[in-house]
Amino acid sequence: MLASQLLLHAAVLGLTILQALASNTFIAAVYEHAVIQPDATNKPVSPEEALALMNKNMDILEEAIKEAAQQGAHIIVTPEDGIYGFRLTREAIYPYLEDIPDPAVNWIPCTDPTRFAPAPVQERLSCMARRNSIYVAANIGDKKPCNSSDPSCPSDGRYQYNTNVVFDSEGKLVARYHKYNLFMLETQFNSPKEPEAVMFETPFGKFGIFTCFDILFHDPAVVLVNKLQVDTVLFPTAWMNVLPFLTAVEFHSAWAMGMGVNLLAANAHYTNASMTGSGIYAPDGARAYYYNMKTEDGHLLIAELDSKPRLSAASSPHVKWSSHASSVGRFSLDDHSFGGIIFHDEFTFTEITKPEGNLTVCQNNLCCHLSYKMAEKREDEVYVLGAFDGRHVVEGQYYLQVCTLLKCKSTDQNTCGQPVETAQTKFEMFSLSGTFGTNYVFPEVLYSGVQLAPGEFEVLNDGRLISKTRPTQPVLTVTLFGRWYEKD
Repeated sequence: MLASQLLLHAAVLGLTILQALASNTFIAAVYEHAVIQPDATNKPVSPEEALALMNKNMDILEEAIKEAAQQGAHIIVTPEDGIYGFRLTREAIYPYLEDIPDPAVNWIPCTDPTRFAPAPVQERLSCMARRNSIYVAANIGDKKPCNSSDPSCPSDGRYQYNTNVVFDSEGKLVARYHKYNLFMLETQFNSPKEPEAVMFETPFGKFGIFTCFDILFHDPAVVLVNKLQVDTVLFPTAWMNVLPFLTAVEFHSAWAMGMGVNLLAANAHYTNASMTGSGIYAPDGARAYYYNMKTEDGHLLIAELDSKPRLSAASSPHVKWSSHASSVGRFSLDDHSFGGIIFHDEFTFTEITKPEGNLTVCQNNLCCHLSYKMAEKREDEVYVLGAFDGRHVVEGQYYLQVCTLLKCKSTDQNTCGQPVETAQTKFEMFSLSGTFGTNYVFPEVLYSGVQLAPGEFEVLNDGRLISKTRPTQPVLTVTLFGRWYEKD
């Protein structure tokens, strides 16, 4: 009897150890979905027609979820607007919305679909998660009634929210997030009165979730990472690429590095609106990513991540972003500086005229320092060092500090800052730093063809972004993208 008890104890202990070891990593999946769009109309369709359209999209998502589960994924993220599309006015989107309860109600829609108001989309998503034993994150619409006693109640008597939901591997609703920072085109939705910091625990780490435009703001993105200490962020998005700094794969990978967390970014695929670019990003770089402006295909990405990236060997110490740049004098005078526009922001540029050297360019309180060596100085390509220190005011208002080594579109200086996707010039090395006033700086390196450079660069503790090896591809941009949240 004693021997059998000892064997049982040993087996339980062994299983516990294996589970503990297994929880050090997990398999993540994201799906870039070519969304089937509704007909462009200002008039609402019937609930049956709305559900039929959503089921067409969910048929595709279900196949991706099955495939991810078969490949061992523990969690999958699907895109913003991935179930009903984004051609809908406030009135027209109403038939696509469901009442989404607070996860505290402890509800599995798959096994108890009639507990609340009809919710066929939530029921189906719950069943996808339950049948495949996988966590599923999806973006749908929430509706909540309001009345005249609420001074902010819309005239149609309801709030409509762009909403992320997460179902666990049993199909239980474990997270609901209402998007706070709406993009300027999202007039069909309301912002919640206060930003929501939504997180949930899993056997493989602590997760947070927010949506698309939220990533550029302090609330809720920075709150989740710094205050709530999440390990991984789920990020449904419908991201319209804007070169040179806000291409999806470029900025999202940089954000994961700058914040020191995993980011699972699932983008909608719609090339007519420049939407593509999904990835599974760790603090040390992209584990998998996808960028395709040539076809209209969806794409599944799967990769392994550390459950506790802050504790991993690859996690870097705190970076003092202005340390190096503040300790050195100007490499050169700004005698040849000139102005240029990048995404409506007025940068100060200085041209790189020699095959190697040291340059400085300044704007307001920001000075950017560059040391570089080109493999060959081509006469048919122009590069500049640029600085921007100010408030961006186009699709939102937020403060930036940006240092960038940038390829111009042509040899005409007036094209510097315009979008460009290809280059021929290779560099032997580069080192970029700046006198930043913020600790929130995101390092970007983008190669020709809108390709990332995983493993080929690093950030030193003194704030220098340097080439780790000789860059293998021609450079489009090397950038330190600073978000000065404190000034917002």
